[in-house]
Amino acid sequence: MIHATQELLDALATALRELAPENPPPATFEAPKQPLHGDLAVTSAMSLARTLKSNPRELATRLVAALNAQPAVQRWVDGIEIAGPGFVNLRLKDAARQAVVREVLEAGSRFGMQGASGRRVLVEFVSANPTGPLHVGHARQAALGDAVSSLLASQGHEVTREFYYNDAGVQIGTLAASTQARLKGLRPGMDGWPESAYNGDYIQDIADAFRARETVHADDRAFTASGDVEDLDNIRQFAVAYLRHEQDLDLQAFGLKFDNYFLESSVYANGAVEAAIERMRAGGHTYELDDALWLRTTDWGDDKDRVMRKRDGTLTYFVPDVAYHVNKFQRGFHQCINVQGSDHHGTVARVRAGLQAQGLGIPQGFPDYLLHKMVTVMRGGEEVKISKRAGSYVTLRDLVDWTSRDAVRFFLNSRKGDTEFVFDVDLALKHSDENPVFYVQYAHARICSVLRQWNGQLGPDTDLSPLTAPTEKALLGKLAEYPKMLTQAAAGLTPHDVAFYLRDLAGAFHSYYAAERFLVEDAVLCTARMALLSAVRQVLANALGVLGVSAPEQMNREEAAA
Repeated sequence: MIHATQELLDALATALRELAPENPPPATFEAPKQPLHGDLAVTSAMSLARTLKSNPRELATRLVAALNAQPAVQRWVDGIEIAGPGFVNLRLKDAARQAVVREVLEAGSRFGMQGASGRRVLVEFVSANPTGPLHVGHARQAALGDAVSSLLASQGHEVTREFYYNDAGVQIGTLAASTQARLKGLRPGMDGWPESAYNGDYIQDIADAFRARETVHADDRAFTASGDVEDLDNIRQFAVAYLRHEQDLDLQAFGLKFDNYFLESSVYANGAVEAAIERMRAGGHTYELDDALWLRTTDWGDDKDRVMRKRDGTLTYFVPDVAYHVNKFQRGFHQCINVQGSDHHGTVARVRAGLQAQGLGIPQGFPDYLLHKMVTVMRGGEEVKISKRAGSYVTLRDLVDWTSRDAVRFFLNSRKGDTEFVFDVDLALKHSDENPVFYVQYAHARICSVLRQWNGQLGPDTDLSPLTAPTEKALLGKLAEYPKMLTQAAAGLTPHDVAFYLRDLAGAFHSYYAAERFLVEDAVLCTARMALLSAVRQVLANALGVLGVSAPEQMNREEAAA
């Protein structure tokens, strides 16, 4: 159907050029408002009527005549009708719908994917401070960021997944002080325990490892503890390395691998922060007030100017972000996307303003932001707020351990990022149709079971003409939607569209499973249905793969209560 639709678009373009040689409108199809009206609708006659000052019904009649003369229309269209003020509705032949099965089976895992675009895209996500385990907010970032990266890759873009480590600043000092306090025998609530300290049990784990002079390995470093309780710098470096290793384990549990890790400390060490500040000064975009250095962010639409360097000499947190994004720009990416929590909303305008103030030709609106809202975790009908390991929040590893990697990835991509999400642990554990990830995966497993029972082979010339039942037509239509859905989801950075599509496709299959028998005596019909099932299985696996979710071949379903 996809190939047939493209041929019909070309035919429509030719017909429109005949009607309006000097200024033909773009050739586009729409879905008819009522499925009974046909498969494809053309509204060009009404827009042309205004341009050509003609009656739209008359133009529609001429358009139909021009279309009927096209070989593609003769090949793929069963009938054309004019409706209302000038709508042209095309009803496709069964062969046009059925062709999608062959297209899916020929493309396999590449179905829906586009060729290389030459476009380089950087997606930065998770980017947690190495001061504790990854929490559920990071889990949502991980799910969103990885799925967005896969969507962009499906469109032929060269995608780099990047993790920005905030390994400098006040929070790292707090981590070191917390670990040192534990090394000195202090506990939360005791006299002398730092007021701003981190209270989770993981701090004691770091202290014990430091005292034992352990060596820890993170993504790009190995560090050995000195064991000296008074060596605060050594404690700091060890604690950062230790927690980076722990976060690596969290990411491994999630099945996530980054292409690049970038350290905040590096933009200080290589002079990039001071260089960025100097460019803003030289451009006349800064001023001194109250012993502080300010940036005129209002020149680029911010609601007020922002402090860059406070009177005590320390920098505000958006300044190293500006230096980091200059680095992104200079690495030559065509697009940079930041997946962050909605609490970062306030930094968007000031970072973009700081980048415009660099005078480097950075495009306005660089970088793009995908902001997400909070996740509430429910278990046993009650909200879960505390993790013993973290001290004050549920961790990514908690979610994976309580449910599964697949459930976490699917659930956290099942709603638009800018909506708050309730993660129901009990629902994620159900092996029933109530659980959306099970509902989709079970469709894949069911198909695998039927194909195992059939145990036959499909050839390139399989006769697909028997696929005319209403449930078969519904499945064929859903399969044909997949490539366009992927393209639109990639353009909109909306992986929840993939989750919605998967539920629709699984629903269409389960309806088919309830309505028809597959292993029938009619060999031609049986083989055609096996081909359709194979195509559905392939697209389910492809779409699940975009979300980083597995496609199991066997699953057990809970029986509904009598």
